[in-house]
Amino acid sequence: MHRDQNTVGPLAGFTVGVTAARRADELGALLRRRGAEVMHAPALRIVPLADDSELLTATKRLLDQAPDVVVATTAIGFRGWVEAADGWGLGEALLDRLRGVRLLARGPKVRGAIRAAGLTEEWSPASESMAEVLDRLLEEGVDGHRVAVQLHGEPLPGFVESLRAGGAEVVGVPVYRWMPPEDIAPVDRLLDATVARTLDAVTFTSAPAAASLLDRAEQRGLQSELLDALRHDVLPACVGPVTALPLEAHDVPTSQPERFRLGPLVQLLSQELPGRVRPLPVAGRRLEIRGHAVVVDGELRAVPPAGMALLRALARRPGWVVARAELLRALPGAGRDEHAVETAMARLRTALGAPKLIQTVVKRGYRLALDPAADTKYGDEAAG
Repeated sequence: MHRDQNTVGPLAGFTVGVTAARRADELGALLRRRGAEVMHAPALRIVPLADDSELLTATKRLLDQAPDVVVATTAIGFRGWVEAADGWGLGEALLDRLRGVRLLARGPKVRGAIRAAGLTEEWSPASESMAEVLDRLLEEGVDGHRVAVQLHGEPLPGFVESLRAGGAEVVGVPVYRWMPPEDIAPVDRLLDATVARTLDAVTFTSAPAAASLLDRAEQRGLQSELLDALRHDVLPACVGPVTALPLEAHDVPTSQPERFRLGPLVQLLSQELPGRVRPLPVAGRRLEIRGHAVVVDGELRAVPPAGMALLRALARRPGWVVARAELLRALPGAGRDEHAVETAMARLRTALGAPKLIQTVVKRGYRLALDPAADTKYGDEAAG
């Protein structure tokens, strides 16, 4: 009897890169809970708000001359702005100023941060979309109005420009600034793993992180290789369309959840990565080759890199005999000794826990023991 397919998580056997600087622990925990291995490489760091002279300057400008409208875009940014103002001795003055203006909140999280500060927003879009915020402002008319926009490190394509075209004076409030990471080594490791295709997906939760990774790849002369990997083999998963802009500017198609949140992002990966795997009916069992591991009848089996190289070579033509010489070429750093194939094959069979999955064809090579009659059944399951 086959083991229940749900005994392993949907991301078991896959390795996912995380480029986030903040909330990386939360994202990593969600991924690991579903079985993934996580490679964390923060592509950015955030300058502490209280140290940012641009935010202090913008805050003083708004205290000296009141805005008509303030657009709050992120909860962490809004809280950080108030906390930074407190550190400068301007906290109460800022809250007093914000009580006297129209305060628009992009979504429920920032709305909660506004209310926690003792303030009340005038309006918040159900869609959490900056486009809807812009539409409302332009419909009401902004000519001659002073509009303060809380910037949050993400590009806001056309938002500020459209307000200015409508006659508004726009004051940007840069609540935190992205900078390159102090330790670049994790980013380099993630780049190398992406180019080598040992990662199955890379997640992006901010546009600056995506841009930073591309910049580092360019500095190392790896940008074309990185782009090729992301276009064809390693899934780039972005939390939303704004985050995806730097990648899509390089013609990298991205996957995005319908709701721009970490949970839906992980759910998207949990569907797309297993969906890329074709289950193989082999010797009466169901075989799935995932990233760095194999699932046999719903049970995750760790396989060493040499074994994975052999298994992938066999799986490219399941059921067909693959010569030892060809398998030797697939082995990383094996040299010319075909005995290395036999050694790696023995270890692979042990790791799979089912030696009959791979048949030895005397004097010719090896083959995956494909069950052609079962192929239609598994194909129907995969389609369903």
